[in-house]
Amino acid sequence: MTTILGPIAASAGALSRYLFSVPAGFPSPAADHMEQPISLDELFNLRAPHMYLVRIDGDSMQDAGIFDGDLVLVDRSIEAQHGHVVIAAVNGEPLCKRLHRVGRQVVLRSDNPRFAPRYILEGDELAIWGVVTFSVRSHDPKA
Repeated sequence: MTTILGPIAASAGALSRYLFSVPAGFPSPAADHMEQPISLDELFNLRAPHMYLVRIDGDSMQDAGIFDGDLVLVDRSIEAQHGHVVIAAVNGEPLCKRLHRVGRQVVLRSDNPRFAPRYILEGDELAIWGVVTFSVRSHDPKA
């Protein structure tokens, strides 16, 4: 199950960015290492109106690093290829899965071995709504 949140609008502001990667160990006083501000539009390569947000419901894509409650950025302008993580609708039901093509057979696979693949059969209606390009996870315990 996925929840479509809507299109992404271009942001008006930019965030500060550090010149170095931050280790997950001891903190470093980094105020003197600030670089030019960076726009989230630039960082995530947002090209509204081709981009939209989807909230993921479930853990079928956890081995791809996409977890229950995550937001994913979806790009409708990318042509879905074998191996892409996509937002698709099978018979009107939206899903987040990895697209596989074996000859003429289309299979939507979970990146969690507990879930069986979804073979697209004759009579099924498949629509690819876009390719997942980024995921965003909240680390706020209240969220």
